[in-house]
Amino acid sequence: MMKLHQMNRAALGDIELEYEVRGEGEPVVLIHPGHFASWFMPLLDEPVLTDHYRVLRYHRVSSAGSSHIAGPVSIARHAAHCRLLMRHLGIERAHVVGHSSSGNVALQLALDAPDAVHSLAILEPALFSVPSAETSRRFVGTAVQLYRADDKAGAIDTFLRGVCGPGYRAVLDQALLGAFDQHVADADTFFSQEMPALQQWAFTQDDAKRILQPTLAVVSTGSLELDPIWGERQQLLLDWLPNVEPFVLSEATHLLQVENPRGMAAGLVAFFARHSLSRASVDD
Repeated sequence: MMKLHQMNRAALGDIELEYEVRGEGEPVVLIHPGHFASWFMPLLDEPVLTDHYRVLRYHRVSSAGSSHIAGPVSIARHAAHCRLLMRHLGIERAHVVGHSSSGNVALQLALDAPDAVHSLAILEPALFSVPSAETSRRFVGTAVQLYRADDKAGAIDTFLRGVCGPGYRAVLDQALLGAFDQHVADADTFFSQEMPALQQWAFTQDDAKRILQPTLAVVSTGSLELDPIWGERQQLLLDWLPNVEPFVLSEATHLLQVENPRGMAAGLVAFFARHSLSRASVDD
């Protein structure tokens, strides 16, 4: 199993969340995808980001060393946990980055606590209101069957092959040695909590109209080549959100910042600079 480095802990009512903060400047909150708790770690080693921003990375409930809780955990509840942690750390407003299913969490946070979200970067979110959602996700059913047969490693491998492509494991092991074992250890979180939460989450065009914050809709070149669903998901954000711009990350798949952290950091920093909190304060 991956040995995660020592993190701080925040007691937030009936839960505790692991977190770390690096850098100084305008706050940036990174919400990791699903139970893949380590996937934002490579970004924190990019000076272009941490030399100019105060970057918060944390582990959502039931992932890695944060509190593991029983029963359902909705997308809205995850968004509320994020807001609680921000308040605990004195962060009133931030640039918020969500990857995959946590792109959904970030969108929900913008709906529920708009004053806390200055800008959004949505990295290949798990949106189901697109044409390919019904036809291109068959591997998910196979992964669920393997999980129910108690083959957790097979289930995680099948899922990641489906979303990231067949070569994902070499990339993951090189960037985050031991991460796959951590993902297997947290498989219950993914299949018993995350997947049901995503299936129950609704995001409509009317919801999108309420999100007025500048938003970066991110997709990777590898994902565009792998499956049409990724381009459809980016296009949905471009069509629905009032204040949105596209970004295509080269030399990456759905692993995004794991695979190309320098390119992802540069794209985020350029976006944050165009929509800085200090500029907004002056304009106000």
